[in-house]
This record gives sequence, structure tokens and C-alpha cells, in this order.
Amino acid sequence: MKQATISLITLAAVTSISAIAWAGEGPKGHSHDESFSAGEPGDPKEPARIVQVTMGETDGKMMFMPMKIDVKKGEQIKFVLRNNGELEHEFVLATTGENLKHAEAMKKNPDMEHDDPNAKRLEPKKADEIVWKFSKTGQFEYACLIPGHRKSGMIGTVTVK
Repeated sequence: MKQATISLITLAAVTSISAIAWAGEGPKGHSHDESFSAGEPGDPKEPARIVQVTMGETDGKMMFMPMKIDVKKGEQIKFVLRNNGELEHEFVLATTGENLKHAEAMKKNPDMEHDDPNAKRLEPKKADEIVWKFSKTGQFEYACLIPGHRKSGMIGTVTVK
């Protein structure tokens, strides 16, 4: 009888720990899957080509400058991000499909916190950086996924060859 009780307690403890491990983060943010479609976080100590990306609003339209970037597979880029606009903007680097899915999640939670190596949210007149290594070929995008911004043209593309 004592052995059965110990076994039940052990089973309950293991089940609880497993459930906690699988639960992940709560709804405030989003999961931090360490696998990224557009490559991997770069090493700030390694050489990188600097690409300045400015975000803002012009004539009622939201946009990134530049809107297209060409990269070689294996190249490391240091994105120097600057929000010159009057509104808060984001830079989220992923596939179009992933960004569309993320944009839907943001409609439900527009104040979602971003703490991912491939994403930054910038207040007006602020700057930040992302160091990224493009270890995969393909076409990727950087987008502002704040509700309404993507529809206004806040999308840029990265082609990796």
C-alpha cells in the first residue's frame, strides 16, 4: 500500500512537471522557437555588412527604406534600425507566411511584447540594431505587424542567394 502511494505521488509530480515544461509562455508574448526561417541570430563580435533601415510615415503611407535588400547566403548583416516616424513601428524578419500568421495574433493582442532576435519594436524617434546571419537561401520579408501598418505598405524584402 505504501509503495502504491509513493508511485501515485511520483506519477503526479512527473505529470505536473511535464505539463509545466510543455506549457511555455503565457499569452502576453509569443513563443520563442529558436529555429528561424530566415537564418539565425548573428554574432556581434564577427564582421557584418551594415544595412540602415529607416521606418516612418510619408504622405500618409507607412514605409521602410530601403524596401529591398540583396544578401549572399552565409552573409552577416547588422541592421541599424531607425524609426523616424511619429508612430510606433516594428521590424520583424521572417517568411511572408510566418509574418501573416503573427499579424493575425497581433490583431488579438496589439500590445504584444517582442523579445525575439529577429524582431524589434521601436518608439518614434528611436533606434536599435539586429545582427543576423542569413544561413538559408530564399525570399524573406521584414514587416511592421502592428495592426493596420502592414496593410499600409510596411513590408520590405530580403533576397538571399
